[in-house]
This record gives sequence, C-alpha cells and structure tokens, in this order.
Amino acid sequence: MDTILRATASEVLARVEGTRPVGERPQLLAALEGTALLRSRSGLEARPVAQLPSSLDLAHLIDHTLLKPQACAVEIDQLCDEARTYGFASVCVNPLWVPRATRNLEGSPVRVCTVVGFPLGATTSRSKAEEAREALTQGAREVDMVLALGVAKSGDWEGVRRDFGTLREATSGAVLKVILETCLLTDEEKAHSCRLAAEEGLDFVKTSTGFSTGGATEADVALMRSAVGARCGVKASGGIRDYAGAIRMVMAGATRLGLSSSLAVVAGGKVDGEGY
Repeated sequence: MDTILRATASEVLARVEGTRPVGERPQLLAALEGTALLRSRSGLEARPVAQLPSSLDLAHLIDHTLLKPQACAVEIDQLCDEARTYGFASVCVNPLWVPRATRNLEGSPVRVCTVVGFPLGATTSRSKAEEAREALTQGAREVDMVLALGVAKSGDWEGVRRDFGTLREATSGAVLKVILETCLLTDEEKAHSCRLAAEEGLDFVKTSTGFSTGGATEADVALMRSAVGARCGVKASGGIRDYAGAIRMVMAGATRLGLSSSLAVVAGGKVDGEGY
C-alpha cells in the first residue's frame, strides 16, 4: 500500500511540475499493476486483481444517473426500478425529480442524490445552498455540488473554501460531493480543490458533470486520490461505459462511480454515446 501511495504522490508531482522524462513509464502504473486500490473500513487497501469486485458487486458503488434535461417521468420511474433491482448506491437526478424519486424508492436502501449549481457551477453559494436545502426536505440524501469554476480559475482559494463551507453547513447530515469538472482545471487546481474539499469536511470529490469537454480519466482519479488520501471518497463520472472502464477507475482510487450506463457495467456490456 505504501508503495502505491508513494508512486501516486510521485506521479502527481511529476504531472504538476512536468518533470517526468518523455517516454518514461509512470511509477503509478507499475505500482498498480496486479493490484487495486479499494476502500475498506480501515481506509484504503491494495488488493490483488483476482479479488476485484464482480460486475454485480460494483453495483453498490454506482450512482445510477439520469441528468439529461429532457428526461421525463417515465424515465425517472424506470431509473428507480433499475436501482432497486440491482442495488445501486443511489439514483442521481435533477432537483425537479427528487420528490418522485423519493416516492419511488420508499422502503428501499437506494438513496436519492441530486445536483446543485449544475452543470456550470456559476451560481452563488447562497443559491446552491437553497437548492440543496429544498432537495433535502424533499427526500434527497446526497448532494453533488459543482465547483465555482470561475472562482477557482481566478485563484481565489478562500472563496472556494467559503463556498464549500456554506454548502457543508446547508447539507449537514447528508452526503456532500463536489464536482470539479477536471477537464477545465490544471493539475494544480484539481489538487488544491481536493485538499480544500477534504479540509471542509466534504464526503467526496468528483471528476465531472458529464456535460463539458471531457469525463473521468484514470490519471485524474489517481491525482484526486493522492490529494485527499483517506479523508474522503473519490467519485469518477463521465465516459465510463463498461465493466472494464469501471474497474480501471476503481484501480485508480475511485470509491463511487457516476454512470448512466450502469446496466451495461453490471451486465458486462458497453454503451456508446455522450454524457454519463
């Protein structure tokens, strides 16, 4: 385990500083070869690939997601039925659908997750907090907020910290994740955002909205895991379309997966397309 963490830190540093010689094999890949980095009750542990979860075991890590703006009531009902059947961790829906999803999942261990400040992260902290509070009163138990990207890109890290703190206070008792939109950030900005999120008590850092220029990558998941250590979870989302892709993210350090192609993952198939 120490070898993997040291290699992860070394790889992140090399990426941020640009010091790895061209063509050199990343230490992280060598350290992860034949192992997976998974969360246990005692934190993070390395397990042999032979002990990797089956496709059905992965279900408990999946936020079964439907965030497209044209999603209709019938699709939300189907999403919830599928989540019940396969035992997904949650369904992730837009705030409009939180009451319906809550009714559909009554008596089920599947949680309702929603998004705030989505997908641009360009609303005020107060607006995001109000969105979150309303969703929680309607039955949501997990909230995925979007990083205030413009604030982060401006280098106003105290502003980012305040934003995290405001949302943490508004969602006390619920699971709070922050979506970084990694495709729009430098490695330094990703790492710094992750560290602040962990310091402010957020439960997960998350790669992507699924609505920008890129989704989750193994390198970004590893960077995020290195930044937060065992202090919080890492959620990979965007572009994960099959079991192999899901396992690669788990091996890189993800402990939650945001998927619209959840059924393909648990059935061992593959889905083409955009978004989640």
